[in-house]
Amino acid sequence: MPAKISFEITTPERTIFKDEIDQITLPTEMGEITILPNHIPLVSMLRPGEMRLIKNGAESLFAVAGGFIEIQPNNRVIVLADNAERAEEISIERAEAARQRAEELMKQKSVQDVEYTGLAVKIERELARLRVARKHRGKHSGRVRLDE
Repeated sequence: MPAKISFEITTPERTIFKDEIDQITLPTEMGEITILPNHIPLVSMLRPGEMRLIKNGAESLFAVAGGFIEIQPNNRVIVLADNAERAEEISIERAEAARQRAEELMKQKSVQDVEYTGLAVKIERELARLRVARKHRGKHSGRVRLDE
């Protein structure tokens, strides 16, 4: 039997996912990486974007809003995310409204304003949520979720 990855993604509020998987692809500060069994140990910062997990051929999508990933020896991977959501939990309407609110507030701020950077990060986060949710909605509804 091929090696599996013991994977866990946790936010300050809850554990989003914990299971044995085949691979994970996620956005880091250095670019997108894919982790397979027996990956070298690594610690990296996450940036907002899409995280894809594959288990037994089934793909699950998540939106992450930053944090850290630690790849440990013995096929253990831990993600400590600032925020993370399963694609099916994301409301496209709410994410779009949050993005629009952040863009409106950004128009009122000057480039020197400290809030400007925070708003830019919020916009990036909401755009990532929208991409993940739209991609999930576009898939076949008969897909099997990883935790089923």
